[in-house]
Amino acid sequence: MKKASETRQGMGLFPEKLFFRIGEASRLVGVESCVLRYWESEFPFLSPRKGKSGQRIYTAEDIGILLHIKRLLYEERYTIDGAKKQILVLLPDIRKQTMDGDIPSLDPSKGEIIDMVQQRLRRMLETLS
Repeated sequence: MKKASETRQGMGLFPEKLFFRIGEASRLVGVESCVLRYWESEFPFLSPRKGKSGQRIYTAEDIGILLHIKRLLYEERYTIDGAKKQILVLLPDIRKQTMDGDIPSLDPSKGEIIDMVQQRLRRMLETLS
């Protein structure tokens, strides 16, 4: 498996960086900076660190979450509340993908989403058993 930085650079999604300021994050995600700040207020699990100057600093994990939020809101037409519920179900898988070095898909198929939800549900059942 390629390292995350190699994969990111090869796909042209992310520069070879660990952290992104809000302007860079907004360009990567494809929304305005004010939208990212609004989403931060609506999605409590989205909380980028802040630098010494108070500017938001996003990680690759944050970018992955933002891409999923954007897809749910803009492409699948979820409401904010509906997107919150979906992201809470998908959040462990999004975080695992980022930790494994997988790049968040800009346009995951419905099959991929169903697979992620099924995997999550299986893990929940195993935990409850």
